[in-house]
Amino acid sequence: MRKNSSVFYSYLGVPSDEEQATGLERKTLEAMKKGQDPYNILKPKGNSGTKEDPHIVPSVNRKRLVGCICEEDNSAVIWFWLHEGESQRCPSCGAHYKLAHYDVPH
Repeated sequence: MRKNSSVFYSYLGVPSDEEQATGLERKTLEAMKKGQDPYNILKPKGNSGTKEDPHIVPSVNRKRLVGCICEEDNSAVIWFWLHEGESQRCPSCGAHYKLAHYDVPH
């Protein structure tokens, strides 16, 4: 049996992740090919954090706990609850965040 499988792989090559993925992994890979990020795997797109262009925070709920590192070299995280609706400001640095509702694709 081993001999047959080695002949198969040498003839067709080793299957790629896309060829052997099933279920939820397959749905995720197909969505990523279309440019979607269903489970926030990729780094979020950078926004300026102003009231006009707030940082977008995806959530499946109506509120989410958000951590803001106000300065690049700061090791402290400012935690606050972000609620659905208008954008909200970080209580320390004033950066704006807005909750964006999305549905999990399973």
